Amino acid sequence: MKAEERQKKIKEYLQEAEFASLEELARHVLTSVSTVRRDVTDLESEGIVRRTHGGARLINVQSDEFVFSWRNTLQLSEKEAIGKVCAGLVQPGQSLIIDSGTTVYHAARHLEPQVLHVITNSLPVANLFASSQQIEVMVSGGVIYPRLGVLVGPLAVDAFSKLHADVAIMGGGGITLEGITNSHALLIDIQRAMINAAGKVIFCLDHTKFGRRSVAHLCDLSCIDVVVTDAGAPVELVNALRAKGLEVVVTARAEGDTTESPTPAPIVRSRTEATKNHPAAAPSRQAAASPSPVPETTESSDSRMGWD
Repeated sequence: MKAEERQKKIKEYLQEAEFASLEELARHVLTSVSTVRRDVTDLESEGIVRRTHGGARLINVQSDEFVFSWRNTLQLSEKEAIGKVCAGLVQPGQSLIIDSGTTVYHAARHLEPQVLHVITNSLPVANLFASSQQIEVMVSGGVIYPRLGVLVGPLAVDAFSKLHADVAIMGGGGITLEGITNSHALLIDIQRAMINAAGKVIFCLDHTKFGRRSVAHLCDLSCIDVVVTDAGAPVELVNALRAKGLEVVVTARAEGDTTESPTPAPIVRSRTEATKNHPAAAPSRQAAASPSPVPETTESSDSRMGWD
């Protein structure tokens, strides 16, 4: 691949991700980190990107980059498949906390009529159920952040800190063996309050989130009950997460897709059962979701918005 083609692909990737590590860019354009470093230097000299510690950030992101409706078009078939499977994990009559991501929104679309109560800070989710005669919707307080379609701030955090729901359906910016990360500081505290308020936590993460590490640590794997992803998720990481005791549900593979599938999931005990038998192995949700004393580094991070 010629330098001009690589740099074009790097620019297009950064239009979607806004920030990416050099390692991530190298994988995307199928070249070495040293070659990508030279490409990024060339793009920086043209005023297109800015080098950061371990990566690159686009200087002028297109104005609608993180608008909910635009983000909802990315990995659309995968999000729809994840949404259907996730909705199937919810039992009739359960109360739900629903996060503000676009993948989570696809789960919300398949929830009616089994859900009776929904608590959310997502304006699109609230609007989805606004005319429902069966679902009672509670919207958190907070300040409207139009580009995300979400309510943020201390009022939103306080609202979830005082509530309880049977299940929380969440989104994130990335998942590794170290846990879930997110890239938007306005969402971290709210999401931690959601996790602590729920009896069961389900994360909806499409395959592009696997192996990603965003700038801020959200929670450890011990805070999560289930991860639902699509068939494109990397096999090795899926199996490694399962080996750590996390239940990972993978949607059916699309017709014509011949790439390797993750091995079937082992029988996984619920986090509650695991904690009873091995109390030292699973810290409390409050402790595990709390900020680490040492901030996460961004050397191997990306800033894809955690709400998709």
